[in-house]
Amino acid sequence: MTPVTASLPTPTAPPIAVEYPDSDGQPMAENTLQFEWITLIKENLDWLFAADPQVFVAGDLLWYPVEGNPKIRQAPDALVVFGRPKGYRGSYRQWQEDHLPPQVVFEILSPGNRPGEMSRKLLFYQQYGVEEYYLYDPDSNSLEGWIRQEGILDWIETVQDWVSPRLGIRFDPSADPLVIYRPDGESFVSYGERSRQAEQERQRAEQESQRAEQESQRAEQESQRAEQERQRAEQESQRAEQESQRAEQESQRADRLAAKLRELGLDPADL
Repeated sequence: MTPVTASLPTPTAPPIAVEYPDSDGQPMAENTLQFEWITLIKENLDWLFAADPQVFVAGDLLWYPVEGNPKIRQAPDALVVFGRPKGYRGSYRQWQEDHLPPQVVFEILSPGNRPGEMSRKLLFYQQYGVEEYYLYDPDSNSLEGWIRQEGILDWIETVQDWVSPRLGIRFDPSADPLVIYRPDGESFVSYGERSRQAEQERQRAEQESQRAEQESQRAEQESQRAEQERQRAEQESQRAEQESQRAEQESQRADRLAAKLRELGLDPADL
């Protein structure tokens, strides 16, 4: 009889967990000017979409478009995703975000950026579904833009007064530095400028409140004076009425006296 040999399962190695670092080890900005522009755009986009819970805005956040390949990544200086909730993320992993890529990205040039690097970024954004890409060089005040048409990111020939289809913001690169306008016509401002504006608005509101209080006090004083005048007029009217009544009483007494004298055969006119 041939002996039966039991086959044992071949051991398999446990799957290796793929790590997606939250940092690429690169600084957010190379100088203060670049940092100011990154924060200006990111903060104003935050304010612009603050009331919409389904618009996610981030700055310098690593974006991983392909699951299982952490080497494919990019960290736009600012990005906007429509259709994804606000909230904390260590990185943007597209397969965990309903496979939605950022629709709009911004890059701010610094002296350390090389043309080859920026070309690779443009190709990355084209390949992985970005709809609008804006590149600003604050040193030369130069703005370029690309918009997706027929499956590719097409260069925007004229960015002067260009209005972003997704964001509704308008660009004015003829101003130096660049001015970006919200849909309501207000320009993007820094946090410090917004704080100064808020303080000015608070002071104006306080001054208006003080003026309104003064007007209220003046109106109250006028009301009191009018009431005093009304009371004086009423008192004068009462005195006049009393004088009229006394005059009437005197007239009645005179009439009674005259009648009495006539009863006695005397003519009042002779007295």
